[in-house]
This record gives sequence, structure tokens and C-alpha cells, in this order.
Amino acid sequence: MDSSAIADRRQLRRKLGFWRVIAVLLLVALGFALYSFSAGELPAIRGPQIARVKISGLIQDDTELLERLKKIQDNDQVKAVIVSISSTGGTTYGGERIYKAIRAIAAKKPVVSDIRTVAASAGYMIAMAGDDIVAGDTSITGSIGVIFQYPQAKDLLDKLGLSLDEIKSAPLKAEPSPFHPASEEAKNMIRNMVMDSYGWFVDLVADRRKLPRDEVLKLADGSIFTGRQALQNKLVDTLGGEDEIRAYLDTRKVKKDLPIVDWKAQEKTSFFFWPSAASWLLNRLGYDDFVKGEDLQKIMTEKLFLDGLLSVWQGAGN
Repeated sequence: MDSSAIADRRQLRRKLGFWRVIAVLLLVALGFALYSFSAGELPAIRGPQIARVKISGLIQDDTELLERLKKIQDNDQVKAVIVSISSTGGTTYGGERIYKAIRAIAAKKPVVSDIRTVAASAGYMIAMAGDDIVAGDTSITGSIGVIFQYPQAKDLLDKLGLSLDEIKSAPLKAEPSPFHPASEEAKNMIRNMVMDSYGWFVDLVADRRKLPRDEVLKLADGSIFTGRQALQNKLVDTLGGEDEIRAYLDTRKVKKDLPIVDWKAQEKTSFFFWPSAASWLLNRLGYDDFVKGEDLQKIMTEKLFLDGLLSVWQGAGN
């Protein structure tokens, strides 16, 4: 074989190698798109259903959750909603917005609040948005009240010989401050704000639970209750689980055989998710033995980004 033929063959191999790389990149891009679509919040079941939304952890002003609740409200295939709550509470404003979003759903279809391990403070606030509240015998709920906390670092700064001078437009501006004890005027300001929110919370409980306000005030000292105690105090309606939830929905003319479908938050995607997308596509194409998804994930994340300005110790098996 002469030298020109060898050169032509090498050039052909380079071209084939280039187009193979392009094809792999296109496949990975396609896999990423399909993976992102399949990982969305849209439920697999599209027919008549009971939607279930799980609210857990710290309650905050959650835009994604509010948007998801709005989609449930507008979806005619959703015949009822179960709000499953596992939260010790959070911000009053966050609880207020979620409460109002659930009440908007309840104006169109039945809503049941399912108190799991704990639904206290703002968690209980959200639970009250349901038409019916179901709790376990040993679930924890209650903690009706409002708290405002702020740090005080003056003693520490004094030990370090540090101080902060300030000039402000009025005595109550930027109060309370962590750099000096709060004045009585500042404490009264915060106390009035807390008590205003507290009064709103108490009125909400009285309205939603159909209880005299004086009776609610006796319960609204921050105390927590088991599900059994909450039932005695009329803070919940039923003890139980899915059977009791379906029994209530049956009284609202929701068929017992409707599937319960979890409406989950949409997963956020980024560059770090593309290895999962690639492995997902390889599995779909039948090449799952070629490279394991978890191995590809390690190659493209743990190994690729381990070395740098920061190094992280990883134990065996992690």
C-alpha cells in the first residue's frame, strides 16, 4: 500500500472519529432532554385521580409548591386532594400562603389533610386548610403560637474589644439589634407584632375548627398534642390513615377506587445531571452493561470535580 493510500485511510479514520463524537454528543443531549421530561412533576396517570401533595421540612414561601397547587386546582382530572404533612413549622407568611392556596383548591374539590409524624405550628396552620384532618394516634400537632428570635452578641464583642457605632433616623430603626440589648420600646414593638400574628392564628383556628375563641386560647399556649389528644380537643377530625381518608372522600362522592397519584416537585436540572441522563439513555438502548449509571456519575462528578481549590475526604464506599 502506497503512502497516499495510507494517508487517505488515516484521514477517513479521523473523519469517522469526529462524526462518532458528534453522534455521541447528540445522543447524550437527546438523553438529557428525555430524562428531564421523564423526571418532571407530571404524574404518569392522566385519568381521574386523587392527587397527593407531600409537604415536609421547613415551611417557607415556596413558589414551586404554590404553582403545583395551582395546577392541581385547575386540573379537572383531579377529583380530590390529600395534603400529607410532616413539618415542625416555619414562617407564618409561608404557612399563610400555602394555607390560602389549599383553600382555593377546596373551593372546587374535597381536600383532606393527612398529619403524619408531626404537623405543628405552621404545619398545623396548613393542615387546617383541609376540609377534614386525619392524624395518627401518636402524631404530634398543635404548637399554636408565634415566636420571634434574634441573637445577642454584645457580650462576645465586649470580650473581643469590638464595638459597633451607628447613626439612625429613629430609635426603633433596625431594632432589635444583635450588637446591643433591645430597649423596652423595641421589645414592645416586636411583642406587638408577635401578638398581632398570634391573634390572626388564633382566629383562624377558631374559624376553621368551629371553636369558641376562649376555648382556642386555652389550647394556644404553644402546647403540642398527640393525635389522640388533638381529637379530644377538636383540633383534628379523625384518627387513622388511608382507609379513613377514603371513607371521608366517599361521603363527598369521590369514588373509592380512584388511584392516589403523588404530584411531586419538578427536579431541578443542571450540568451535573447530564451523566444520569446519559446513563438513562444507555439503559433504554440496552447498553446498561456497557457502563453503569453510578459509575458514569462518579466519573463525571466525584472524579472530575474533586481536584481543585477544595479537596473533600470521602470514606470507603461513599
